Amino acid sequence: MTARIPMKTPIAEIDGDEMTRVLWALVKEKLILPYVDLKTEYYDLSLTNREATKDAVTAESAGAILRLGVGVKCATITANAARKKEYNLEALYPSPNATIRSILDGTVFRKPIGVSCISPSVSTWKKPIIIARHAYGDIYKSAEMLIPGPGTVELVYTAADGSEKRTPVADMKGPGVVLGMHNLDESIKSFARSCFLYATAEKLPIWFSAKDTISKTYDGRFKELFNRVYETEFKDKCAAAGITYFYTLIDDAVARVVKGEGGFLWACKNYDGDVMSDMVAGASGSLAMMTSVLVSPSGAAEYEAAHGTVQRHYYRWQKGEKTSTNPVALIFAWTGALAKRAELDNTPELTTFAKRLEQAALAAIEAGDMTADLAALAHPVPEAALDSWQYIDAVAKRLRGA
Repeated sequence: MTARIPMKTPIAEIDGDEMTRVLWALVKEKLILPYVDLKTEYYDLSLTNREATKDAVTAESAGAILRLGVGVKCATITANAARKKEYNLEALYPSPNATIRSILDGTVFRKPIGVSCISPSVSTWKKPIIIARHAYGDIYKSAEMLIPGPGTVELVYTAADGSEKRTPVADMKGPGVVLGMHNLDESIKSFARSCFLYATAEKLPIWFSAKDTISKTYDGRFKELFNRVYETEFKDKCAAAGITYFYTLIDDAVARVVKGEGGFLWACKNYDGDVMSDMVAGASGSLAMMTSVLVSPSGAAEYEAAHGTVQRHYYRWQKGEKTSTNPVALIFAWTGALAKRAELDNTPELTTFAKRLEQAALAAIEAGDMTADLAALAHPVPEAALDSWQYIDAVAKRLRGA
């Protein structure tokens, strides 16, 4: 057997939950470890281990990404009341993705993974739409309160000197709920810079959308700071790159997207980016056919699967069934992280391997070897859909022959 490709520096490996955790191990076993002398710092972000460590492991994994410069993350459960009962949890900790993104203060870039045998369900799309999702604050770092009865709700800001500023939120006539969220000027500006750097490097037009007509202060601040970064730092660079920038309302952006040709970077606030990246991925074929990388202002990068833990498939797997879960996003999370590690460490052999693995994963699909989510959309229609194990074996076979 050929000697495995060496690595100089570890990457932060962040394991997850349910079906994606099962496939995470399988991808490593069949597609990476036979070829790479893999070096990782391992962090177990399974729901049970997050509770056992009182969620300290999540912050530790984020610190490792910043320290090592590269991380790769499996999908994880964000617990709710049903999960608390199912796993007998003592506490409901925040989304691990939200915690990591808050610590890295980065921007998530998500791009569809295209294959020739599957056309987007939006017939006008000719080029990929890349989503740039602000990865700090908003509802992912919010405070909530259940209101038991009539009363007044206020926002209160207490300055460092003790002075206060108050704004009424609602005169509650009865029970209800309230939500408080925030963002930071520096994070918004970092988000804008990351978007313009990506757009100018890739020569992509850039859109930014929010809802400043309704949220005149909150979304208005995003619009103001994004435009300030453009005018003071990137206007000339965008012109030199031959690209345009414009702001529009989120509802107008959606209307434009579904009748446009694609081929641009769509910058979105945190929640908008969460929703719209799933829309773009789904319309492009599958939630598992999208790359996702979180880039911090320092340049540290975390590559992840953008979809969930595939709960229904996991329950079937627990009963002994083989499932047709699409592992492409997991494969591309690994290849993205390995390629970034290779770039930072100047190890071209590792770069070449990452590209070979991606090519093998796509070549298998284009040859008719694919999971059920893609088989339903492919032209020509494959003879049969593969289960996850069969698909990974098909990729491994091509990788050995590449």
